Amino acid sequence: MTDDRACDDSITVECDLDQPPAQVWRALTEPELLAAWLMPNDIRPAVGDRFVLQGEPDVGGAIDCEVLAAEPHRLLRYSWRGGEGLDSVVTFELAGTPSGGTHLRIVHNGFATMAPRGTVTMLADRARRPTTRTVMQTGLKLAA
Repeated sequence: MTDDRACDDSITVECDLDQPPAQVWRALTEPELLAAWLMPNDIRPAVGDRFVLQGEPDVGGAIDCEVLAAEPHRLLRYSWRGGEGLDSVVTFELAGTPSGGTHLRIVHNGFATMAPRGTVTMLADRARRPTTRTVMQTGLKLAA
C-alpha cells in the first residue's frame, strides 16, 4: 500500500484489494454499503446528482457532495463541501488486477485553503491514518 504521493493540497492512498472492481464499486456507490465503512448517505452515482454524507456533529457534521464523474467499476469523483469548512474533491479510481482483485487509488484534494485541525489533521498524519483496506472491509463484505 502506498500512502503519500500527495502534495500539501491532497491526500493520496493506494491499495490492492482482493475483491473485483464490481464489488468495490458497490461499496463506493450503494448507500447502505458506503454507510458501513464511511458515513450514512443518500448517494446516487450519476453525474450532477447531489447527496449528503451525514457525519457526526463533533467531527464536522453533514458534508454536501455532488457527483462530478461516474464510470461504473472504474471512476467515481465527487465534491466534498462542509465538514470543518472543507471545499474539496474526492476521486476513486478502480483498476482490475491480474489476480481478479482491484487496485484502488483515492485522491482527496483541496486542503491548501484550510487550517489543519480535527479530521483533516488525523488524515494527514500517516501514523494515525487508518488503512484503506481496514476501513473498507465492512463495506466490501456486505457487497459480496
